Amino acid sequence: MSAPTQERSGRGTAAASGLRGPLTVLASCAGVAFVVGALPWLSGNDPAQTVLRARSAEREADAQALESVRRELDLPSGPVTGTLEWMGGALRGDLGVSWVSGAPVAPSIASALGVSAALAAAAALIALATGLLVVLPGLVRAVRSHRGPGRGADVTGAALASTPDFLLASVLLSVVAVGWGLAPTSGWEGPAHMVLPALALGLPAGGLISRVLAGALSATLAEAWVRTWRAVGCSPAVLALSLLRRTVAVALPQVLLVFAGLMGSSVIVESVFAVPGLGHTALDGVLAQDLPRVQGAVAALVVMGLAVGGAGILLHRALLGPALGSAGLSPAVAAGAPPRSLPALLGGVLVAVVALGLLRDPDAVGLTARLEAPSPAHPLGTDALGRDVWARFGHGALISVGAGVAVSLVALAVGTAVGVCGRRARAGAADVLNALPPVLVGVLVAAVAGPGLGGAMAAVAAVAWIPIAVHARTLATEVRASGFHLAAVAGGAGPVWLARRHLVPSVLPAVSRHALMRIPHNTLALAGLSFLGLGAPHDSPEWGAMLAEGVRYVERAPWVVAVPALGLALLGAVASLVRTRRPER
Repeated sequence: MSAPTQERSGRGTAAASGLRGPLTVLASCAGVAFVVGALPWLSGNDPAQTVLRARSAEREADAQALESVRRELDLPSGPVTGTLEWMGGALRGDLGVSWVSGAPVAPSIASALGVSAALAAAAALIALATGLLVVLPGLVRAVRSHRGPGRGADVTGAALASTPDFLLASVLLSVVAVGWGLAPTSGWEGPAHMVLPALALGLPAGGLISRVLAGALSATLAEAWVRTWRAVGCSPAVLALSLLRRTVAVALPQVLLVFAGLMGSSVIVESVFAVPGLGHTALDGVLAQDLPRVQGAVAALVVMGLAVGGAGILLHRALLGPALGSAGLSPAVAAGAPPRSLPALLGGVLVAVVALGLLRDPDAVGLTARLEAPSPAHPLGTDALGRDVWARFGHGALISVGAGVAVSLVALAVGTAVGVCGRRARAGAADVLNALPPVLVGVLVAAVAGPGLGGAMAAVAAVAWIPIAVHARTLATEVRASGFHLAAVAGGAGPVWLARRHLVPSVLPAVSRHALMRIPHNTLALAGLSFLGLGAPHDSPEWGAMLAEGVRYVERAPWVVAVPALGLALLGAVASLVRTRRPER
């Protein structure tokens, strides 16, 4: 092949690669739009009948009334027609009118977007600050002692990340706002109204960020440049700042994912504090089958998710600089032997408590022992129906932990494959789907299949793989910039060999640990769906259902929520302390 022909072939390949990302984004957006547009038909209900019931439950839904509604709102005859008409209007800035109120959708979506963006930004800043504060002692220890960062950040981050946001929101509302009178109880009228909702969202997210930062710090300490800088007598301050920059570079895409996720996943917190945000608007629209409002909210979430995902990629490249293209990186592999004693001890405690709870009856009702404090007969107290909390905790662990592990395994498999197979970091389907909160996806699934734990698991799994994919994509980009990978490419290694011998072994340990970290997070997402009645039945001993049922009694009987919350924290601590080794190449 002649040189001009090779050059033209190279340009064609580069052009095709450049178009792949935008085409993937467009296809993902179109798919989401069609699924949302088909919601009224997927649920098996006539949209006109749904609108009529929302407006006037007493009015008879006869043929004449339904036809009047169709003419008034110009309802589409099917999902394809309706979605195409809406997409054409959206390109012109017209999001249509509400099927329920008849008011234009665009102003309400713009207002809700501003509220959610401000709340998510405040919560993301709290999350980042919390993560850095948790990791900072480990960073100082590593710089001063030339040892690892320790396990304090893992334990603290696990406790924070395993705190249910709706439980924290309820406690802040009842104690700080109502009991102490230090903050407004509801509404959105100024910065003071932002404090408690942002704390409820930001503190658990900060725990997750701290665990990602701790893993990145441990991996960074194993890189060759750290040993070189120490050998030449680099000052501790300079080394600490460089370590922090390198660590934040790996975790920053996750921080921005948190921001994008908080835009829509704050539905429950917004409901607790009556915040008119975008997630709450989308949920209300889905429940009322107000399709234009749902489509407008989802469109705003998707656009924000794409913008934030692209910003994370650009910031990651900017922080690493020339190292991404000069074989200046080594794969992020944590140093040190995996600790076994502490996770084994905590896991043994959790297993023992669960096993003893399985020996007790979880369904025995005792109305004379309602909300009874811990006693010899009921060592962990009773719930609102007088049922033994220890028994329900033990039986619920089989459901909660099993569901969380299953979702995390699916997320690990899909996320690793997507992250490693991407040739370069760019916005794609993951950034589109990341904009959809599990609660909204859960409502969409429930509209088709009805509420239930299986549907809730499918909804959480549909978005749980995205942080894993972004993490794997970030690490794979760095591995491709490493010297050994570039040498293998120069030696003629093929894509399959590179993935099997270099990419997957280098990326899998970190993302496996990330998936372990997210078991409590996924369990909490299932709990949130159960809280809304879309997951496990209300009388189920599943931990999320226990929290949803007990949160109303948190002031009178705190053990009702403390037991499942501590179980989640213990599960998170065990998951965060388990480390994985990289197979030898």
